[in-house]
Amino acid sequence: MIEARGLSKRYGDKLAVDDVTFTVQPGLVTGFLGPNGAGKSTTMRLIMGLDGPTAGTVTVNGRPYAQHRTPLAEVGALLEAKSAHPGRTARQHLQVLAATHGIADSRVDEVIELTGLTAVARKRVGGFSLGMGQRLGIAVALLGDPRTLILDEPVNGLDPEGVLWVRNLTRYLAEQGRTVFLSSHLMSEVALTADHVIVIGKGRILADTSVRDLLDGASRRHVRVRTPQGDELSEGLRREGADVTVFDDGRLDVAGLDAPRIGEVAARSAVVLHELTPVSSTLEDAYMALTADAVEFHAEDITAVPATAPTTVAASSPEGAER
Repeated sequence: MIEARGLSKRYGDKLAVDDVTFTVQPGLVTGFLGPNGAGKSTTMRLIMGLDGPTAGTVTVNGRPYAQHRTPLAEVGALLEAKSAHPGRTARQHLQVLAATHGIADSRVDEVIELTGLTAVARKRVGGFSLGMGQRLGIAVALLGDPRTLILDEPVNGLDPEGVLWVRNLTRYLAEQGRTVFLSSHLMSEVALTADHVIVIGKGRILADTSVRDLLDGASRRHVRVRTPQGDELSEGLRREGADVTVFDDGRLDVAGLDAPRIGEVAARSAVVLHELTPVSSTLEDAYMALTADAVEFHAEDITAVPATAPTTVAASSPEGAER
């Protein structure tokens, strides 16, 4: 279990974490979400004792991380995938860490096999790809068979097979009663993996709830309809109390009636339907709505930028030659 109470961290004029309070429960996968600069990484560093809080407290399994006598057996963390010495092999890196806790080489072999590193275990870490570095970081986190896992962007750089493996691994660990706390920018993956989510923005908690409750709270359920008789169907649906939006391509967006009811209205009017699709908000929709006012770094919407004609440079002109 991870417990933060009134946790704050200030760097000069910047309040990176602002009076944060939350509990990460065992037996669940808890997703930690937020825009860039929201305070996710700082919060994870505070949990691990890598930074000291300006105010408040945070404990893991009842104690501050630094007070655990065998921290690898309590908490496994992936905060920086490529933190290993580039001149060591993957196996050497794990053996050095294992030696600090009296962990047997047999456990090193177990986590190498578990994380799919067997073929590269004797290769130097400096030559690892991002994905292999992620796998090694997860192997380090699992080395002490910990009760709590803290994983910062664990699927970053992994191929689809690796993403599926992380998903299954975290679910398996939670089912064993362990605490699993992970951050990710992949909303689709969090939706498939997490039971609970904590959303942070500008250093403050925006939501601390189950994935289902977050979706239900933000959901706008509607039905997408396509028909060559859009005007006729729209009139019939509005008489039934539906809210109908008609798009330029002829598509109808219907709220207030479910798909079976819309089908019945169409059948009574002998309206042909080409599509009748119930649509619900996704986790990404809910997250974007929740964090709309908490995003610090906004990119320009390229779809709103008018296209400009390409500049043509005469090939015979030396002044126009590429330099």
